[in-house]
Amino acid sequence: MRFYDREKELEVLLQNWNQSAVHGRLTVLIGRRRVGKTTLLTQGADSSDGYSPMLYLYVSKDNEKVLTSKFQEAAGQMLGLEIYGQLETFAQFFEQLLRYGQQHHFTLVFDEFQNFVKTNPAIPSHIQDLWDRYHELSKVNMVACGSIYSMMHKIFDNEDEPLYGRQDCRIVVQPFRIQVLKQILGDHNPHYTSEDLLCLYALTGGVAKYVAWLMDSGATTKTQMLRWITQEGSPYLSEGSELIMSEFGKDYTNYLSILQLIAAGMTTQSEIDGAIGKNTGSYLDNLESDYNYIHRKQPIFSKPGGRNLRWQIDDCFLRFWFRFILRNQSLVEMGRHDLLLEIVERDYEQYSGLVLEQYFRQKWMEEERVTLVGNYWDRKGENVIDMIALNDIDKTAVVAEIKRQPKKYNHAELSRKVASLSTHLAKYKVTQIGLSMDDM
Repeated sequence: MRFYDREKELEVLLQNWNQSAVHGRLTVLIGRRRVGKTTLLTQGADSSDGYSPMLYLYVSKDNEKVLTSKFQEAAGQMLGLEIYGQLETFAQFFEQLLRYGQQHHFTLVFDEFQNFVKTNPAIPSHIQDLWDRYHELSKVNMVACGSIYSMMHKIFDNEDEPLYGRQDCRIVVQPFRIQVLKQILGDHNPHYTSEDLLCLYALTGGVAKYVAWLMDSGATTKTQMLRWITQEGSPYLSEGSELIMSEFGKDYTNYLSILQLIAAGMTTQSEIDGAIGKNTGSYLDNLESDYNYIHRKQPIFSKPGGRNLRWQIDDCFLRFWFRFILRNQSLVEMGRHDLLLEIVERDYEQYSGLVLEQYFRQKWMEEERVTLVGNYWDRKGENVIDMIALNDIDKTAVVAEIKRQPKKYNHAELSRKVASLSTHLAKYKVTQIGLSMDDM
C-alpha cells in the first residue's frame, strides 16, 4: 500500500529540521504500535526537501555493548562517520554523534526509544547530560520515537525523570481519519459499499499497518476482510497478544481480564469489580492514564467528576480482538478457523451497530463545525441518545439516533428524549436527525 496522508506531521517534521540547522532539536514522536511512525519518518527523509541525511537507529533489546556496536556500524554506513576503536557504552557513542553534529547537519532517529530503559536504566540520564552540554552548538535533529505509551509518558512527562522538559516538540501520530480510509478503500475497491467501509473501520480503526494488511492481501470487501483476519496464518490473530505483552510484560493478567470484560460490554466499575472479585479502581486508572488503552466516558452535559460514567476501549482493533479473537482462542489453537469465522459472521451485525455509532461521532468531529461531540444516557437507562454534536460558537446542536437500517429510526422517540434534555439544550437551535449506513 502506498503512503497516504500525514501532510501536517510531515510539515512539522520539516520545520524542526530547518530549525535544527541553528541548534539541536529534540522531537518526541509517539503513536500506538503499527500506526505508521517509522514509515512517516522515512517518507520525510526521502522527499526532495526532506530531512536527510538521516541516521535511523532501532533500539533493540540487546545489552548495551552489543547495541552500541550496532549503532557504531550504522553511523559509518549512513553518515560516513568512522568511529575508530570499540566503544563500550552508549554514552560514548552519543557524544561522538553530538560532536559530529557541530559540523554536520543531520537527523538522528531512535526508534522504540523506550527500550533504552531496559538496556540500561541510566541511558536517559546520559542522554540528558550530553544533550544539555552539546545541543546548543550541535546541528542534530533528534527524534525519539516510541510505541509503548506508558514508558514514553514516564520518560518525558514525569518530573522525576532526567529527560523531563527536554523535548522541543511532540507529535502524536493518530490512526487515519475517516476521509483517508475512504480514499484508501476507494483506490483498492472503487465499488466499495458502506458495509465494506464499516468493516474496514471496525477491524482497523484506521491503524495504518492493519489497513495495509487487508489492502495488500486483496481483502477489500466485508466478506473478504472477515475471512482474511480469521484464516490460518493471519497476523491479525496474534497481534493483540503481542501488543498486550509489549505493554504489560509479566504483569498482564488483571489488565487483560479487565480489558476483556470491557470489550464484552461490562463498562462500569461495579460490574468489573463483581466479575474480577476485587476493587479494580487502580487498574482502571492505570489503563487510562499510564497505558491509554481505555477512557472514561460521561454523558454529555454531566458535571466533571460525576459518578455516572462508563469505561470504553476506543481502539477499534483492540475491541474487536478482545471480543472475538481472544474469547475464542481455543478455536485458533485447535486450528478451527472455520468455526471462528462462523462465530464472527454470526455476531458481526449486532457488534457493528455500536461501532457505527463511534464512526459517526468521529466523522462529525473530523468533518463538521462542532465544538463538542458525545452521547447521552441517564442513570436509569431510559433515555439513551447515540450522538449529540454541539457548536458553542453558533449555538447549534445536532441530536442523532444511529441505526444500521434507516427504517429503524424513530423520530417521535428521539423527540421525547430531546424533550427530557430541554434545560441543557435551551440555548441551542436543535436539529434532530437519523443516521444510518446510507449516510456513511
